Amino acid sequence: MRRRNSRESGGFFGAFFLVILLVVLGILYFVYSSDMFERNAPKVSLDDKINWNLKTPINVKITDDTGIKSLKISLSDGKQVINLMDETFELIQKELNLAINLPKGTLLDRSGNFKLNIEVKDISKWKFGNKLNKEIDILVDTKRPDVYILNQSYKITKGGSGAVVFKASDDNLNEVYIQTSFGKKFEVVPFYKDGYFVSIIAWPVSEKNFTAYVVATDKAGNESKVRIRYYLQDKVYKTSKISLTDEFINGKISELVEIYAKDPSIYEGIEKFKFVNETLRNANEELIYSKTNKILEEKVDDFFIKPFYPLKNGAAVASFGDHRFYVKDDKDVSQSWHLGLDLASVANAQITTSNPAVVVLKADNGIYGLNLVLYHGLGLYSIYGHCSASSVDVGQNISEEEVIANTGNSGLAFGDHLHFGMSVQGVEVRPEEWMDKKWMKENIFQILDNAKKLIDNKK
Repeated sequence: MRRRNSRESGGFFGAFFLVILLVVLGILYFVYSSDMFERNAPKVSLDDKINWNLKTPINVKITDDTGIKSLKISLSDGKQVINLMDETFELIQKELNLAINLPKGTLLDRSGNFKLNIEVKDISKWKFGNKLNKEIDILVDTKRPDVYILNQSYKITKGGSGAVVFKASDDNLNEVYIQTSFGKKFEVVPFYKDGYFVSIIAWPVSEKNFTAYVVATDKAGNESKVRIRYYLQDKVYKTSKISLTDEFINGKISELVEIYAKDPSIYEGIEKFKFVNETLRNANEELIYSKTNKILEEKVDDFFIKPFYPLKNGAAVASFGDHRFYVKDDKDVSQSWHLGLDLASVANAQITTSNPAVVVLKADNGIYGLNLVLYHGLGLYSIYGHCSASSVDVGQNISEEEVIANTGNSGLAFGDHLHFGMSVQGVEVRPEEWMDKKWMKENIFQILDNAKKLIDNKK
């Protein structure tokens, strides 16, 4: 009888111990898997060392997996400390975006550097809240970059191009570019010696006004802005009124709609033309822009190319900059800009490039048909449309005077011809300038050559 009781007692304690063990394991599992006991510290999106000009806010992003409970921010010059923020949050805040400004009337010593201290605690139950204490060294920098124009083209023509060479220097230089009045930011590239930059920029034919500024910023947010004072030469381009016929819409236009529209059946009459002239054209021009809006070199020491003559004995049959208005039943229904020079000679004529290049685009590109784009350096590209055939491939290096394609009537073309264009960082410009030896010498090559001489003569 006693042995039986002993066994029962042992079984009871064993079962009790197992239950306790399972409960403990369950609690441990809950603690380690529950969001309430999350163990990740909050994160602060600031480097350990930053530059600050004391004017622009320091933008800080603070995040936490479960939620931020409290936040303290202070700023010190090494002698004095000012509290910028001390807050406890009642509502769950998983993300905070703050703009830290230097308080007005602060007694901190602005001649030295600062330390920014950020203390964050979250709502996790783990250790009564995960904590982060981050100290950021702030280099105070209120000096703007030095910028001056070394040399530039004397003038820029509406629809044309111009060059500029300048110097930009700062111990903490961050970004240098050219900002224009129409929103385009032209890239610049280091030129010849340290601190100097060069770019070719453009005035779009569709823009009435033009201004351009060299902009340089440093890591502290200081900015310098210097105007490039070109003489602005206006140019009047052709304006055309083109009557649309049913025969035209039901012919070439309908063919393009059938090829390129996702659902051709939804387009009837004039909507077919608007699809081709607006929707398709915009997509085709966007593809060209995406392949031509960059300077591919990391540095330029020199730049020289020959005038472009892509089609031997070619005659111009349509001009660059023609602003075309399309009319149906005495109503304006659409418009476009002709951004190239149309050249024609004989059918399937050979197209050659006058300069070494690399192929950056070869594609069936809607209204442009078989379309090639070549890169010649310093943000300059040549464009070839309506080709019938081409033996070159993307990435291929092309030699001077090499045959790259044959003319044709692919895309939105009437008759065999070449649509020849030039692009400066994505802005299509007058091809005639780049076919003119005198213009190229006076407006591009001499600008760079004389800039190099000025650089060499500086002590």
